[in-house]
Amino acid sequence: MAKQQSGTVLSLLAWFTGVVVSLAVGFSLTMGGALNQSIPWLSGVGEGIIVSLVGWVVVITTLASVVMAVLKK
Repeated sequence: MAKQQSGTVLSLLAWFTGVVVSLAVGFSLTMGGALNQSIPWLSGVGEGIIVSLVGWVVVITTLASVVMAVLKK
């Protein structure tokens, strides 16, 4: 039983880490941070609007997945 519980805790920790990283990447893209500058061929198109939109997609889908996961439990 302890092994199953530790696997659940590890899965929850991995999921939480993924959420935090996704939000960091998404907000970095929307605010023109260092990650935005690392994709020069996209940040140059339309003054970075494509990269900003991709960042908002990452943020919104990450938040939606959090809500769906909480409602499922």
